[in-house]
Amino acid sequence: MSSVREILDSLPEEERVAYTTVQTLVYRLEQKGALRKKKKIGNAQLLEPAIDQSQYRSGLVRDLLDLFGGSPRMLVSNLLETNTITLRDLKALQDAASSSRSRRDQGGKRHA
Repeated sequence: MSSVREILDSLPEEERVAYTTVQTLVYRLEQKGALRKKKKIGNAQLLEPAIDQSQYRSGLVRDLLDLFGGSPRMLVSNLLETNTITLRDLKALQDAASSSRSRRDQGGKRHA
């Protein structure tokens, strides 16, 4: 849990912004459901994340896929075209997915 002041104080000195800027950002994140007020101490509201990191990442991936018409193939194609990912990276991901799938299949089968 953090207050607006604690969030502001946690920023590196060279990235410091006005208190009201952080306050506005916190308010907007609360309106979007990313933060929630946990308790009040004096005049300070203590806030906490309303979603965990996994939920946040899932939302980002959905949003990213939406930019490519919901097509993972178009996303990967773009990553390859822009040299953001290599064919070697893609092969490593494919191998990891295959390995994970076969471990899951072996663990899920019952032997009589």
